[in-house]
Amino acid sequence: MDTFGVVVVAAGRGTRMGTAESKQYLPLGGKPILVHTLETFERMAEASEIVLVVGAGEMERCLDYAVEYGLRKVRVVAGGAERQHSVRAGLKALGAEVEWVLVHDAVRPFAEPAHIIACWQEAVAHGAAVLAVQVKDTIKVVDEGGIIRSTPDRRTLWAIQTPQAFRRPLLEKAHAAAERDGVLGTDDAMLVERLGQPVRVVQSDYTNIKITTPDDLAWAQWYGERNRERESE
Repeated sequence: MDTFGVVVVAAGRGTRMGTAESKQYLPLGGKPILVHTLETFERMAEASEIVLVVGAGEMERCLDYAVEYGLRKVRVVAGGAERQHSVRAGLKALGAEVEWVLVHDAVRPFAEPAHIIACWQEAVAHGAAVLAVQVKDTIKVVDEGGIIRSTPDRRTLWAIQTPQAFRRPLLEKAHAAAERDGVLGTDDAMLVERLGQPVRVVQSDYTNIKITTPDDLAWAQWYGERNRERESE
């Protein structure tokens, strides 16, 4: 297959941003954050369709965004109580012909198309792949009493990002197994790992941040403005 489907997860509210509005709808460069994310995939010829998974009460607003911003590939569906449930809803909404699936956080608006393609191609070759960056800080394993117990080799530690790319039947099998076993994973790769399937890491950029806190938003506003200035030069 020379195309992939995308599930963009935007059903969560989050509390660390400290705003009444859910973080994915906060403005960034004059548009909601999630619109920037959707536009990245809308412009990619390799992305055949996009399923945006949102809270049930936000569907009308997001349908309006699709019209306002010309997001012709986007279909909007209601998510579940947990991110994992929302991904499953997105998977079910994809067209039957979609063989490769990329799962992406709505609040990661700076994923580079070249990295997205590289992640997808690695999944095509091996079944599953994720974007990631090597950890820059020294990491400590600390017990409940606040005592350092070990210092992992930093060279083996990676911060995992999205998109995460999978052969669709593999991801569906992983989600079905997690539901059967009552497991909630922190990401889709974790569910696939439970099946014994190796997941490949693809080098990304540190700029592919997940906008979660006010500091993240301030940085994103600066970075977005810098990019717009460069494009206008």
